[in-house]
Amino acid sequence: MNTIEELKAENQKLKDLLAQQSKMATMGEMISNIAHQWRQPLMEVSSLLLNMEAKVKILNTISNDEIIETVHKSNDVLKYMSNTIDDFRDFFTKNKTEERFYVSEQIELAINMTRSSINSNNIKIDIFIKNNIQVIGSKNEYLQVLINILSNAKDAIVSKGIKNGKITIKLLKKDSYSIVEIDDNGGGITIEPIDQVFESFYTENKKNGTGIGLFMSKLIVENNMNGKLTVENIQNGARFRIIV
Repeated sequence: MNTIEELKAENQKLKDLLAQQSKMATMGEMISNIAHQWRQPLMEVSSLLLNMEAKVKILNTISNDEIIETVHKSNDVLKYMSNTIDDFRDFFTKNKTEERFYVSEQIELAINMTRSSINSNNIKIDIFIKNNIQVIGSKNEYLQVLINILSNAKDAIVSKGIKNGKITIKLLKKDSYSIVEIDDNGGGITIEPIDQVFESFYTENKKNGTGIGLFMSKLIVENNMNGKLTVENIQNGARFRIIV
């Protein structure tokens, strides 16, 4: 018969395994996002170089100013690509140090890291920030929660073939709490009770879904940040609320 200490150790191992699986699933999503983020800049650099090559081969002339302008434009694009890599690299660091950070900055970063895949599905994002609120915790873990919920909203909209897909993000403050509301028009969650969506390995209408993302998100918010992660159906969709 297992002792309490052994059961606690086994439970911790399970949590660590689920956390790792969640990170790997998110990594796959992020690699896809990097590909989306880089496709347009690479085409832009290619266009700049092809234009310069055409002027040399066809017109047999190109001014120094045109060369310098092309170099500057290319450098700007490459700097953007480098910054994108920095954002994704920082996301996957193992640093879980608690610190004070602005929620709005993590929202902006989460949107930047998922924007390409969201835009490629013609989904509109609206943002309403009423207060620039600071909270204490791990920035990376909080970012992971935001990305998981945004990805879940995007998947719901795409899987149900919703036209004019829309995600709305609101940052509010109530007493000493930061509240982030993420609404989508993906048709809502059909299971009852609705909180089952947070159970490990539960998936709904998602190809290749692991069901770990929302489970880990709830674990991060409620166990690691002493907050609350809730979900409810609203008109035409679902609303996730992160309270910290």
